Amino acid sequence: MRIAIASGALSSVIVGASVPVTGMLQAYPLLTGQAMRYALGGLVLLGWTFARGGRLVVPARRDWVALCALVVTGMLGFNACVLYAQRYAEPGFVAAVLGASPLVLALVAPFMTRRRPAVGAVVGASVVVAGVVVLSGGGAWHGPGLALAVLTMLGEASFTLFAVGVVRRLGGVAVATWCCFIAAVAGGVVGTFVGGWQLPTVREGTALVVLGILLTAVAFGLWYFAVAQLGADRAGVLIGLMPVAGLVASVALGAQEMTAIALFGAMAVALGCVIGLRARVSAPRAPSAARPEPRPTATR
Repeated sequence: MRIAIASGALSSVIVGASVPVTGMLQAYPLLTGQAMRYALGGLVLLGWTFARGGRLVVPARRDWVALCALVVTGMLGFNACVLYAQRYAEPGFVAAVLGASPLVLALVAPFMTRRRPAVGAVVGASVVVAGVVVLSGGGAWHGPGLALAVLTMLGEASFTLFAVGVVRRLGGVAVATWCCFIAAVAGGVVGTFVGGWQLPTVREGTALVVLGILLTAVAFGLWYFAVAQLGADRAGVLIGLMPVAGLVASVALGAQEMTAIALFGAMAVALGCVIGLRARVSAPRAPSAARPEPRPTATR
């Protein structure tokens, strides 16, 4: 359990601290850049699987739907919404809305596994949301800024929700690998017609390599391992560590000063994580006797 918590926390820290690296690609075509990043991440994950003497589990027919939905909403769609949301809203506002995703996971994820929402997980997620709002400072928006920020939050939540059942059947590394390859193909095909291909500069190439290896291969694998062990509702509170890591990185780079309000928000996020992770999870509800559920077919 401690390893799972550490994995989820490290994954969120990597994502949050990578914001300055992502900013190095502002002038680069979005979809083709993502395609290269995800292709590299998928190859790294595949190499890791083979190096450990394993094999890449092939998804069943029902798994492909969830994987494709995850890629469209939680990866390509999420990245696009983050980019466009900041054209109509301040980063603090986008971060504040995005911070609501732990609460969405705490409320929705249990129903996907026939459980009741755990009170501790909901309370912890609520504290995390409050901490993120304080930490980010709110911010203003205009035009479609609110809608794009909400779509960003839903994309972040879907990255975990669509993976709940698939991770249980295939394993975290396999899910991360297939998602990377699907995103690479989809991003490459669509990006050929929207944005086009462009030879990256040394700075942009470095950013793509760092994002492909660290943010994609490492962070994805760690996150889905945490989701498999902790459950999406409890692991979701760790998403609150993303803006905290972003704050620490900005302070370390001299781009932002540490304030008392930001420190208070970070402490609230930490408290919410402790509450959520200590929550007791209820047992799954048994299916109705009148309508028995078919047992899932083993895929390993």
